Amino acid sequence: MNRLLRPVRDEPRPPDVPPLRWTDWALVAAIVVIAVVEGLVRADYEMRTLSVGVAAGLAPTLLWRRRRPLLALMVAFGVGTVVDLVAGAEVTAHTLIYLLLLPFSLVRWGSGREIVAGAAIVPARIGLSLAMGHSTLGDAVGGLAVVSAACAVGAALRYRSRARTRELDQVRLLERERLARELHDTVAHHVSAMAIRAQAGLATAEVNPEAAADALRLIESEASRTLAEMRAMVRVLRDAGPADLEPRPGVRDLARLAGPSRSGPLVDVRIDADLDDLDDLPLPVGTAIYRLAQESITNARRHARNATRIDVRVAADDTTVSLLVSDDGEPGPPDGSPGYGMIGMIERADLLGGTVEAGPNPGRGWTVRAVLPRTGG
Repeated sequence: MNRLLRPVRDEPRPPDVPPLRWTDWALVAAIVVIAVVEGLVRADYEMRTLSVGVAAGLAPTLLWRRRRPLLALMVAFGVGTVVDLVAGAEVTAHTLIYLLLLPFSLVRWGSGREIVAGAAIVPARIGLSLAMGHSTLGDAVGGLAVVSAACAVGAALRYRSRARTRELDQVRLLERERLARELHDTVAHHVSAMAIRAQAGLATAEVNPEAAADALRLIESEASRTLAEMRAMVRVLRDAGPADLEPRPGVRDLARLAGPSRSGPLVDVRIDADLDDLDDLPLPVGTAIYRLAQESITNARRHARNATRIDVRVAADDTTVSLLVSDDGEPGPPDGSPGYGMIGMIERADLLGGTVEAGPNPGRGWTVRAVLPRTGG
């Protein structure tokens, strides 16, 4: 038995426990009002004052249901048991149905040890009520089934949240690995260039000292640029997988994304900056601009209903490069959380010290805005 319970006991609390919100206080207030109203209008109410007091007095335990689920369950069920023992009868307030939120919350938000402890408290409470003659065997079985159903819903939501967290972590890891490989290729290119220039400087040092000095200046410039990109690289966790030898796209390659599509709207690309100036961007930055535009276009074609046009605009100043991708379609209904593609875009920009924001336009359509530092971190 101990071996069977060990995986459950070792289960940690979920990391995404939400904080106390105003809606929790509103829920408690609503329950208190309902308990009082039930006491006023219900004709067959036994121990009316005591039942209303218990139903209203236990409502604040809901405020602890996420942060202290076992404590909330123990207080609510413990007080109910003591009242039953002292009064010699069971409190019959219908409002007490809200107590089902406590076992649900215990399974959804509690640790494994708390869940095991709660699994003993609930049947004990039902068994005591049966032993005292306050309920029949059918009532006890039915009550246990209802509590079990609430716990099953909590377990299902807990599992779904954990599965989504794992998927999001995988998306972030893949994006970090992809960017790290691009950074690795960039640094390797710069180091190779420095080695070649150093060899050239050594070969000409005796006959042409000025050429050797020029080579040293180029090496110093290349080293400074490589160091800046290495600072971005150390922020990335890279899996030791085979390097991708495919050439990395950059800002110039955005033109490949333009044009009509058989299955989607027209894509118009405009670069409001000097292309020669953008060619000097670190490779991770140029590649990120391309990838962000590519993913934004893909999302627009997939989700923007009745869209006829997607505009891609790139601008740059002395310190940043900005990307704006907007469509004229009807955005799909929000689901409350960003998709995996959007999460990957945010992760890529964040690793380079930039930002990505997305949202609906005032009239129609959807816009993605990305701003990256020219230095790439």
